[in-house]
Order: sequence, then C-alpha cells, then structure tokens
Amino acid sequence: MPTCAIVGVNWGDEGKGRMVDYLASQHDIIVRYQGGSNAGHTVINELGKFALNLIPSGIFTPSAVNILGNGTVIDLEHLCGEIEKLRAAGIKIDPSNLKISERSILVFPFHKEQDSLEEERLKDAKYGSTKRGIAPVYSDKYQKKGIQAGDLLLPDVLESHLDTVLTWKNLMLKGMYGASPYSLNVVLNWLNQFGSPLKSFICDTGAYLHQAYKEGKHILFEAQLGALRDIELGIYPYTSSSSPLAAYAPLGAGVPGIGVDQVIGVVKAYSTCVGEGPFVSEWFGTKADELRAAGLEYGAATGRPRRVGPFDVVATRYGTRLQGATNIALTKLDVLSYMDNIPVCIGYKICGEVIHNFPYTPLLNKAEPVYKLLKGWQEDISKARLFSAGLCAFY
Repeated sequence: MPTCAIVGVNWGDEGKGRMVDYLASQHDIIVRYQGGSNAGHTVINELGKFALNLIPSGIFTPSAVNILGNGTVIDLEHLCGEIEKLRAAGIKIDPSNLKISERSILVFPFHKEQDSLEEERLKDAKYGSTKRGIAPVYSDKYQKKGIQAGDLLLPDVLESHLDTVLTWKNLMLKGMYGASPYSLNVVLNWLNQFGSPLKSFICDTGAYLHQAYKEGKHILFEAQLGALRDIELGIYPYTSSSSPLAAYAPLGAGVPGIGVDQVIGVVKAYSTCVGEGPFVSEWFGTKADELRAAGLEYGAATGRPRRVGPFDVVATRYGTRLQGATNIALTKLDVLSYMDNIPVCIGYKICGEVIHNFPYTPLLNKAEPVYKLLKGWQEDISKARLFSAGLCAFY
C-alpha cells in the first residue's frame, strides 16, 4: 500500500508539477491535498505545455485518477475554465479521472474581491497575495462559514446556507471596505453557471481513497507551494493559508489514518520566490535579471517576475526537515551553466554572528547571506541524462 508525497522544500515554484507528471504513470491516484487556484504547476510533455492551477498534474496520465481533496479550496469558475482549456488540447477529463471532495470549500467572487481590497488596504505592508481569494476563503472555513462542494448536490441546504453566509459577508465588505453587497440571486446564478457542470465530479473522495488504499493502490500526494510558505512553520505571515507539508497530505486528502511512505522534496538549483516576505539570498539588478532570464522565472499562476538568488543551504535544510524528505529531486541545474563561479548561501550573519539554522521570521530581516563560491562548468548540460558513469540520472 505505497504512498508518496511530492512537496516543495523552499518558497514554492521548485518544479513539483513536472515531477508529478513524470511519476504519475507509477501511481494509480494523484491527490491535490491543499491550496487552490493560486498554485502554478507548469508541465511540459509530449502533449504540449500546460500551466495547471487546480487540477492535479497527473491529469495527463490516462490510467490515473486525479482528486481534489477536502483540504483544497475550489474556485468553480476557474476550474471550469481550466477543464475547458485541457479538453481543447485533447486531454480527457470526466468523473472517471477527476473527482472533487464533497468536503472541499468553495471560493466565491466575493472572496476574490475581499482579497484584493485587503491588499489595497495594507498598501506597503501587503502580504503579496495572488488575489485569488485564498486567504479569505480559508479564514471563512475556520470561522465555520465556508460553503462545501457537497452543498451543490443539496439545493435547499445550499440556498439556506449561502443566504446566512452572505448576510455576514456583506456586513464585512460594506463595513470594512465600503464595497457593494452581493445579492443571493446573483451568487446563485453564478453557482448554477459554474457549479452545475461539475456536480457529477463531486463525491466522497475520502471513502474512495480509503478503499483504494486497502486494495493496495499506489497513491501520490501533490503539494502546492513550499515548506517556507507553510501557515504553521513558514515565514509567517508571508505564507499561504494552508499547509503544504507532507505530514498534512493524508488529512487534506481525507484519509488521515494512512501514512506517507516516501517524501520527494523538490529543490531548485537556485532560489526563487514569488510574493512578499524575507528572502535572504535575493539578488537585484543585472545579476538577478540574468538569472531570471536564464531560468525563465515568471509565476505560472500570476505571470509575475520571480525574485531570484543563489541556492540557500540554510533555508533548504530547514525545508527538508519540515517535509521529512526521504528523497531530494534537484531541478533546473542546467540553468546555472552560464556562470563561471556559482555562489551558494551557506549561512546567515545576524548582528555579527553567523548562524546555520533557519531563524524566527522577524530575524530574517536582519540576516545577511554568507556565500561560498563553487566552480562552474560552463557547458550545456540541458540534454544530459547520466552523471558519473550512470550512478545518477537527471530528469
């Protein structure tokens, strides 16, 4: 009954999507267990180039069943658009290979508006939100005011529940931001337009996974973002609103009683970051522009230029520990081929002291990177598949 989690070790954008796509054929089920449409998993395969936000990256494997677990938040409009684009590219998507947990929480237009309004209110103190409504919807979830996907299958329950939630939400939008209220009919029409096509995908995915696990099916958990964006142990408050840690995967998938046998921590050969927050090894100016151009570092979900810098040993060691990684997948090593010497951040200097353990978030603002230079190779290795006489394969 093998299970595997593919997770990010740093700030996200490490290349998890391509790793899931590569390993999906070895698994029966792929589960996104947290996050929402703020994810950006880029997959390039024989079918083309795709930027996935919600749908698991195993969707290109015909034999795999893909699940959006109870730990995810679902923007129905975005999901419908994503399905439409994939189908246009010839990818099969129906309830046999994509299932949505009835316990996942729905993202509404008012969540996205609230997200944008709050970022505007924060001004220079903003958190770097993707403005996809993620923080507001998770906040609603933990205030017990979320609408679950299963409500779409119970119209009477849905209308009554939504009416109660809207009364509360409109008070917040109007009182805090001076925004216009949402009417029940408008939101119900939106739900009918984008929810109705997805009703047949909604089911008890926890029971499905539990039975699959008993039958010895291979289950792959796919995380969004990286360990340093974890709501519990990341660079709070510049985090996501859910837990991308492997330890959360069974819970976010709806099968908390099973374990994770293998954890593949994905690490980029240099550091990248989208959004706000401390980033000790960050480069600026020409050096940053060169690295960003070499690695094509732009957010898959937002298109924003990523912040870039040298590989950070301190942050990576911490992220690896948080994830409990049993394996490391190193991506984009070939991007560094243009460098004569490759700097690596091996420590942080804070108030004159060099430390090697990742510190409490506010201290990161005082940290200076301590670099060690490694000799580069200045050779195109993008086509390389073997290293040291076949002892290690690059993919």
